[in-house]
Amino acid sequence: MGRVTERRKVIRIRDGAVSARPDTLVAEEPLEIRLNGKPLAITMRTPGDDFALAAGFLVSEGVLGAADELRNIVYCAGATVDGSNTYNVVDVQTAPGVVIPDITLERNVYTTSSCGLCGKASLDAVRTTARWAIDDTGTSAGSAASAASAAGPMRLEPELLAALPDRLRAAQRVFDRTGGLHAAALFSEDGELLDVREDVGRHNAVDKLVGRALQNDALPLSRTILMVSGRASFELAQKAVMAGIPVLAAVSAPSSLAVDLAAETGLTLVGFLRGSSMNIYAGDHRIALRTAASLG
Repeated sequence: MGRVTERRKVIRIRDGAVSARPDTLVAEEPLEIRLNGKPLAITMRTPGDDFALAAGFLVSEGVLGAADELRNIVYCAGATVDGSNTYNVVDVQTAPGVVIPDITLERNVYTTSSCGLCGKASLDAVRTTARWAIDDTGTSAGSAASAASAAGPMRLEPELLAALPDRLRAAQRVFDRTGGLHAAALFSEDGELLDVREDVGRHNAVDKLVGRALQNDALPLSRTILMVSGRASFELAQKAVMAGIPVLAAVSAPSSLAVDLAAETGLTLVGFLRGSSMNIYAGDHRIALRTAASLG
């Protein structure tokens, strides 16, 4: 199976001095996802947590929503001449009776590469396939923070959000060696780190988080915070909504369509979360703003 990192020779120039040395790079390999034996999508990913990635991808596509809908995930023989297993092809087998939605090629391309469907069509697609409304007061047994549901709606202090990027960074083990991975972390409303995944693609990192939650029968992820490195694209907002996550925070900017989706679904969307500064683009009712003047 592919490794998370690989070594390559690099020529380094530091203050005019030239040297040759090995460097640690993040591995990137294709993963083909098949659904009940039929090819569905290909994504470039960092090997590891492949089954969770495939499961999370299918949650975002509206195929899966509960652990009992998943029968099995296996590695398949690859596309090599001798038919050997490359560990780059997985087949997701759904349980009997699970209805498979019509997933078109255009939808697959859009989901894996952030292009294709756009505008109102994208918003409609999420609206019609989302299994749960964004809920921060529910008592779902699948919620990672369901014990706190009796406390009422989520109310997050800006200081708690401001601490999350450093907590995410501290949990990035592979990034420390390569500097080349995105990360996604799931936090409780109290700022407790629940899970963290890394991948060359930020959407894959989120899929790995959501897929692990599905496998642990923890969906929907109500009363949780999804923290991502980089920007907040529509695709990431979509994945948060499909997993029932009420808060998405990113260290960089959101896209306009991500803001539109957040506003329509009730998702709290925070961008440019750096130090004590942040921008709240939607769902500010969950943020404990101290004075009305701060909104001016």
